[in-house]
Amino acid sequence: MTNALITASTKGMGRATAIAFAKEGINLAICSRNSGDLAAFKDELSAINPNIKVFTSVTDVSIKQQVLDFAKAAEQQLAAISIIVNNAGIYEHSSILDDAEQTFEKHVNTNLMPAYELYRYFGKTMIAAGRGHIFTICSVASLVPIAEAGTYSVTKYALLGLNKVMRTEMQQYGVKVTAIIPGSTLTDSWKDMEVDKNKMVLPEDIASAIVNAYKMSAGANIEEIIIKPTYGQI
Repeated sequence: MTNALITASTKGMGRATAIAFAKEGINLAICSRNSGDLAAFKDELSAINPNIKVFTSVTDVSIKQQVLDFAKAAEQQLAAISIIVNNAGIYEHSSILDDAEQTFEKHVNTNLMPAYELYRYFGKTMIAAGRGHIFTICSVASLVPIAEAGTYSVTKYALLGLNKVMRTEMQQYGVKVTAIIPGSTLTDSWKDMEVDKNKMVLPEDIASAIVNAYKMSAGANIEEIIIKPTYGQI
């Protein structure tokens, strides 16, 4: 069976993607900082598809060693990981000049570092296998900076750059790399704001795009998928 690893898996786009993969019969390695959320979600995934394995790990992905420990444990529990979904990310509404002292480090360590470390950990194994698919959840802020979220934009630009480098390095080996670039998507980033969910991208839309990209033929790789709200950005 195929094994997928998803960071920040119990909410938003990560949660929707895990559910979509479970329905496809794909084993899952999922992580979160909250053990209760993980246990409840594991039960939900197992009910959706009793035939898959679900490995859970309490992990703070902003800490490098915990990312590496999660990767190693997932490999031990499920065998080779052939799908990675780099979903973890934080968003803070602040200009760079108004950032708190640790804002830059926090954004780099959450939005960029985990994807870099997971690539380094699993990349050569994927090359040896001649297969694999890495999905990176970027943002429209990877293309056009958001003035009110300066440091977030910087790290999302860097994340898209990392995705392009990964694709360039991996394409000769048959390993696929896809950037998912969502616009305003109904996740916890909006929990304190008044929004109309009917005018936003839903996490399930992102999950559908990922699954459909994964199911393309071996010779086809979707490099980037941009998904924006029908009525424009919020």
